Amino acid sequence: MEKKCRIEVTKFAEKQLSRLPNEILEAFLCWEQTIMVHGLRKMRMSRGYRDEALKGVRTIQRSSRLNRSYRIIYREVTSVEFVVICILEVNKHEY
Repeated sequence: MEKKCRIEVTKFAEKQLSRLPNEILEAFLCWEQTIMVHGLRKMRMSRGYRDEALKGVRTIQRSSRLNRSYRIIYREVTSVEFVVICILEVNKHEY
């Protein structure tokens, strides 16, 4: 059985979330709800989020897509009782 998840948002990410367009904020809430209801593993298996581990200096962080342009950068901290998902930033990815 998968551990329950708790989501924490850094102050920096809160500030970014407050400036996002409504459709991106709704996508974030959907992403968050997916984790809370189905768990982290199920969210990662969903092709739409394209969850992936980051490389380089960000090796302990992961990225999930909210849409083609916007991404959530987060890290996962596992404790005995649950998994804490710490949202570090939400940014517009430059291609």
